[in-house]
Amino acid sequence: MSENTIFAPVSVLPRVGEKKVEALNGLGIKKVIDLLYYFPYRYEDLSKQNIENLVDGDKAVLQGQVVTSPVLSRFGGKRNSLRFKLDVENLIINVVFFNQPYLRDKILIGQEIAIYGKWEQSNLSLVGSKIIDQAKTGQLEPIYSTTASIKQWSLRKLIKDTFTNYQKDLVNIVPEEIRLPLHLMSEAEMLKKIHFPVNYEEAQVARKSAVFEEFFLYLSRLRWLNKDEDQEGVEVNYDLNKLKKFIETLPFELTDSQKKAVNEICYDIKSPLAMNRLLQGDVGSGKTIVAALGIYAAATAKMQSALMVPTEVLAAQHYDNLKSLFKDTSLEIALLTSATPKAQRKNILERLKTGVIDLVIGTHALIQPDVEFKNLSLVIIDEQHRFGVNQRRALRVKGLMPNILSMTATPIPRTLAITIYGSIKISTIKEMPRGRLPIKTLWVKSPDDPLIDRAVQYELKNDHQVYVVTPLVAESEKIDLRNAEEIYDQYVKKYPEVEVALLHGKMKAEAKEQILTDFAAQKSRILISTTVIEVGVDVKAATLMIIYDANRFGLSQLHQLRGRVGRSSLQSYCVLVGNPTNDIAKKRLELMVKSNDGFVLAENDLKLRGAGEVFGSRQSGEINFKVGDPLEDQKALQLARSAVDQVFKSDPLLENEANGNLHQFLIETKDYDETID
Repeated sequence: MSENTIFAPVSVLPRVGEKKVEALNGLGIKKVIDLLYYFPYRYEDLSKQNIENLVDGDKAVLQGQVVTSPVLSRFGGKRNSLRFKLDVENLIINVVFFNQPYLRDKILIGQEIAIYGKWEQSNLSLVGSKIIDQAKTGQLEPIYSTTASIKQWSLRKLIKDTFTNYQKDLVNIVPEEIRLPLHLMSEAEMLKKIHFPVNYEEAQVARKSAVFEEFFLYLSRLRWLNKDEDQEGVEVNYDLNKLKKFIETLPFELTDSQKKAVNEICYDIKSPLAMNRLLQGDVGSGKTIVAALGIYAAATAKMQSALMVPTEVLAAQHYDNLKSLFKDTSLEIALLTSATPKAQRKNILERLKTGVIDLVIGTHALIQPDVEFKNLSLVIIDEQHRFGVNQRRALRVKGLMPNILSMTATPIPRTLAITIYGSIKISTIKEMPRGRLPIKTLWVKSPDDPLIDRAVQYELKNDHQVYVVTPLVAESEKIDLRNAEEIYDQYVKKYPEVEVALLHGKMKAEAKEQILTDFAAQKSRILISTTVIEVGVDVKAATLMIIYDANRFGLSQLHQLRGRVGRSSLQSYCVLVGNPTNDIAKKRLELMVKSNDGFVLAENDLKLRGAGEVFGSRQSGEINFKVGDPLEDQKALQLARSAVDQVFKSDPLLENEANGNLHQFLIETKDYDETID
């Protein structure tokens, strides 16, 4: 398999030139194997339908005889329609094709023709999308996700030709000892029946094999990448008495969940095995203080910690908060981002290397090659789902197997988390800090609802602050949504007595940081923003969150945004503004009004959107399964987990001949690491 051509780049395929390579790359198709595993997301049934059984709106193939010549009409610039009549089962119907004038010469009176389109019962019309080769009627036609750069028919033909030419090179990646007892299809059979099924039943059976294989390969790759997990790590012999005394100085009492999480982390870092733990908790539940106590414990053992976050704004905030928290201790703390001046950066790097700095906080700047530590023992990754596998590993290799603590405010069900993330241990913070009041959430349909102005006036009168969030930065001709610049202008005019600020992702890091600093210092009272404030921003005087076009956001994102208020003992409010037209969006807003529990909302988000969307997309380095759904296909996921355990328990390095194909596959696809986690 080492010379298997299915791992060659798509440029080796016939008639695939530079432009088509670029188009395929845009779909995530870089190698021949990617093309073979680029599955259809649905099928069109090309079976001829009985016209009597159709209802309005049905997609159908109707076959009949052309009884009038096609008439081409033009309207609105380049737009046109082609109309003729068709005799179907002795019923004369109207057929119309839009913007396909080239079909006129292919449609002749008396010709027998099959057309796929949408049935309109009211006027006995078929709005055609294509003419079907009569030899293909009765088949299922695969429909793939495409872009403007590559047409559906072109991609379909390329996949078919590639399968024909390369099926002899396909090998079974799942070992026989796993595949045969589970009655899984061979690789060639599975791909054939997914791309070219005879009927839906055949496609569904093939999908079951594909789902298992996808989960199996994902979990195998995760195990392979983390095969050194159980190796000896940095043993942190922290000073328990110093840690207890520090906890006593905190101006608040830890919740029971926080105490439990601290104990679990301290137990792990003192163990000779490297810690790999996920700390999950709702927005505002106090995950950072738990991490801070782990950092302090490491410092008592004279060992270093690193905290990596996804944005410079969040890094600066963590730096300020932890500087304040550790102000009466001897801990040396540094902030390292791409915005750090060269001279300052050089000084930080020197002090890290010599062990003077106990804690460094930063973004991706921490994983640059010239960043060296003396004795890194604890790596904390905030909003861990924002980082890919290679990025997380790049920080881990800065030390001799340091302990890893990942944090997330996007909770998922424990059993699903264990299955998805492999052998990672999980700590969960269930309660909110004492003294916090639940955020009251209201939903209004119109942006002109007087409730919005009353809420803003009330909070300003009480010397509080207001967040206003919108999906867009500037006006868009394509999408009719409220935008940040428009709302900013409106709020400046409506509330001239206070400072109104505008924040969005297109601003430079320095400008963003200054705006947030001014807001935290109450120099500005209203902050108009895009979702750049979704994660981490913590302003205790902010008590009102207004979210325009709330129906355009996902449930988890709405909850993250709402979590920017309610950060103190003050009563806080969230006003959702949106008039959704579909049931799922309505359900999301209803759930937001009913519940403040992030775990409850996460469960519902999984049900409403599917796990693939909740976990994220390939662009951000997150889980994005092609055919499997970890929620709907939990049984297959658990079977795959057991199978992976079986394989790696008996052959940790995949050296046995029976696992040769799997081993080769993982090696050949190692450059996909960033897209699988």
